[in-house]
Amino acid sequence: MSTVLVTGGSGFLGSHAVAALAARSDVTTVVSADVRPPAALPDGVTAVTLDVTDADAVRQAVAEHGVDVVVHLAAIVNPGTLDEATERRVDVDGTRNVLDACVAAGVRRVVVSSSGAAYGYHADNPVPLRESDVLRGNDEFTYSRHKRLVEEMLARYRDAHPGLGQVVLRIGTILGPGVSNQITALWDAPRLLRVRGSDSPFVFAWVDDVTGAIVAGATGTATGAFNVCGDGRMTVADIARRLGKKTLDVPAPVLAGALRVGRTLRLTVHGPERVGFLRYRPVLDNARLAEVLGYVPRFTSAEAFDEWLRVR
Repeated sequence: MSTVLVTGGSGFLGSHAVAALAARSDVTTVVSADVRPPAALPDGVTAVTLDVTDADAVRQAVAEHGVDVVVHLAAIVNPGTLDEATERRVDVDGTRNVLDACVAAGVRRVVVSSSGAAYGYHADNPVPLRESDVLRGNDEFTYSRHKRLVEEMLARYRDAHPGLGQVVLRIGTILGPGVSNQITALWDAPRLLRVRGSDSPFVFAWVDDVTGAIVAGATGTATGAFNVCGDGRMTVADIARRLGKKTLDVPAPVLAGALRVGRTLRLTVHGPERVGFLRYRPVLDNARLAEVLGYVPRFTSAEAFDEWLRVR
């Protein structure tokens, strides 16, 4: 029986995780912790106001509620909308605060939402990427760099604090009801942008499958890193066909130049560093998710996209 604290519990993914954990018979208490109150609170869930950038507040929340499992989901979900220092305080320093609080309180297990971005957006990435592959991130892309830094920190804590079991979820692009973000905005254009010569693949994870992996990590015994996505992948051309649209193929140097000018003129928050993101998205192998963590995604990448299209 576990008492589970979820950081980012009021967010899209966090609220799904809180509800799923609260429905478990092997979870006695769920604490939903976030900087803003939840829109709705399942029966038996305690809500607390918590900013993960406040180390003392995090330590106090974990200790006061007798937490023995932490699900850490608090993160910047729309990179580039805030300054880099703020994003680092939340993503990197916030994770350190959570880990320190776990160690101080004797928490036995922590589940951390990472991202396929930790592998980086590189032309020579293995296809597909497995959890044993090197995490390179991209120094020029803040979100990817921060995910790599967080994973390097997690590795240091595994060595220094082996009593704190870690489940690290490297999640693909999450889709679910009402999801609207920087990625889905790419599909609203009359023609879908594609970097010439690149398939620009996506791996998708339906929100219920991500939640299922979180619950398996929080309530099970397996530890380690796990790629979380549906089987297969979709290219930009595949997505365009599903939407009944055509693609707009642009050479990488031309796109980089246009983004550089657009950011200079404050027409976009995106700069030329995003070209790699558009060309070389990590394609994740999810075999370990089923074989070791014990969770099998219900939806393939294509089925997750089709479901999002149906309910959007």
